[in-house]
Amino acid sequence: MAPLTTPQIFVALGSVQPDLVEPLLSENQRLVQHPTAEDLATAEAAIVRAAFRVDRDMLDRMPALKVIARTGVGTDLVDLAEAHRRGIPVVITPGSNTASVAEGVFAHLLSLVKKLSPLTALVREGRWEHRTDVVVGDLEGFTLGIIGYGRIGRRVARIAEAFDLKVLAYDPYAEIPAAIRCDSVEELLAGSDFTTLHVPLTSENQNLMDASRLKAMKTGAVLINCSRGGLIDLDAAYEALKSGQLSGLGLDVFDPEPPTHHPLFDHPNAVLTPHLMGFTRQGMAHTVRDAAQGAVDVLAGRKPAAVATP
Repeated sequence: MAPLTTPQIFVALGSVQPDLVEPLLSENQRLVQHPTAEDLATAEAAIVRAAFRVDRDMLDRMPALKVIARTGVGTDLVDLAEAHRRGIPVVITPGSNTASVAEGVFAHLLSLVKKLSPLTALVREGRWEHRTDVVVGDLEGFTLGIIGYGRIGRRVARIAEAFDLKVLAYDPYAEIPAAIRCDSVEELLAGSDFTTLHVPLTSENQNLMDASRLKAMKTGAVLINCSRGGLIDLDAAYEALKSGQLSGLGLDVFDPEPPTHHPLFDHPNAVLTPHLMGFTRQGMAHTVRDAAQGAVDVLAGRKPAAVATP
């Protein structure tokens, strides 16, 4: 069989490091980082970063497209139904940043429990004599509640063991060991000193942590969200912080992003990061490579590791 002469074009929709992708491509495949209209028209694969929208108009501009490879698992900005209608699989990369997000949860938790922000301010401002005014906590012997027991939730549970944390978990769809399984969110909240969220944002989960659920938590509990911004009612969380119902709130995600300023952002017991806990150097390298490999697999007729369903 004569070799193909027309290269298969992989377009980068968003910033993609070529040194992560090109080693996975064959001699007949080429990555285009800043595609022109002509490149889009001939592209057979698209590697899509999180902030890039792939709607019907963009799909119309890529009539030769055979696969969309999304870095990460969120497909909010990809028209899955339209891609499915056109027979274009949307590859996703679950697991590529699992460790990064799980570590981010503990970065937030430790910062809040060990009071790193107020203690930093105390030293910076020369208020050493007031250091005992800040009550520093521990993780050992306390209970961490995990809502959502998928890849990241399970990784969080593994790390929790190293801190001698007790673990509770709730997930209506996942298999959870009987010793740590809760039958409801309320049961988990009642038994947890710290709670971390690891569920998708659906209509059912919008404002999962509302005023009533926040009141169901232990007084002085800590809440961490490195999942999706719409899971927490920020107005209710702000009231919980002011009343002391929450002693700490860690947010890596917001709705919308970037967020408009909320009074909660100014509270001393809030730790805020701009949706970067899963976007570490190593985590991003993993997810870009996994996306590229998924696209290569589809074009080669192989089954990719994971595909999103509409």
